[in-house]
Amino acid sequence: MQTRRHLLVFVLCIAASISASARYKFFTDDKKKFVSLLPDAAASERANQLVDSLYVQLGLDTSGLSRDVFFFAYKGYQYLLSENKLANPNYLTICDYSQSSAHKRLYVVDLLAKKLMFNTYVSHGKKSGEEFATSFSNSTNSHKSSLGFFVTGETYRGRAGFSLRFDGMEPGINDRVRARGVVLHGSRYVNEERIDEKGFVGRSFGCPAVPMECYRDIIETIKDGSCFFTYNPDMRYGMVSKIMNANFEWPAFKPVIDPVVITAPENNELMPPALMGVKSTANTGKK
Repeated sequence: MQTRRHLLVFVLCIAASISASARYKFFTDDKKKFVSLLPDAAASERANQLVDSLYVQLGLDTSGLSRDVFFFAYKGYQYLLSENKLANPNYLTICDYSQSSAHKRLYVVDLLAKKLMFNTYVSHGKKSGEEFATSFSNSTNSHKSSLGFFVTGETYRGRAGFSLRFDGMEPGINDRVRARGVVLHGSRYVNEERIDEKGFVGRSFGCPAVPMECYRDIIETIKDGSCFFTYNPDMRYGMVSKIMNANFEWPAFKPVIDPVVITAPENNELMPPALMGVKSTANTGKK
């Protein structure tokens, strides 16, 4: 009996391991794995075509950001759009924590102008790792970075100077960032001099700190309601993130309804009362 019980536990463990491995592979593999992220195969194909086009137009293919990471970021951006969470929808910021901190791994893109606005260095939490961030948390005083999707908030002046607050959009993953005081700010320990000295930029208490020469411009650009995504191929995040695993219709593919233009008759007396006073588009013949 005990042998059977051990065998059953072993089988369940193997199944769980295979399932987790498959999800992790899904989270990091090529675009063929993205089919289940969208309502149907046709939508998936359109999504891949759109992402491919934007990826090249934004110059991300030559800037060190993988196409897969951009797909995840853009999908989350579309999700937040569909939930009316973005008051500043022109910008998408991607913090790619799969890269070394010695690389320029922060990307701010203008989706309206299709332009890469900023590509610079960014720190991670001191307890998330040294050169690479490998451990993440949503806990106060963890001194670790948080993963996932955020919406940028208001600016303020605090201990780190001019800074930008965040609101985490994923309960249990990053929804405590505001209470933790995780903000975007400038730092004198995030620069090439520190990289030359130690091999990686300085670390923070969990904040994504950026170089002093560009922090204010970045903050002024992305503040007040834009999408901010921090990525790492973390198995737990890939499995539990509701945004990453959401099945929804992308706003980019919803039909655009043209506004109805009402051509009023020349004689306003023939118009319904609700339209009285509406400027007519009729040709009256008057110069």
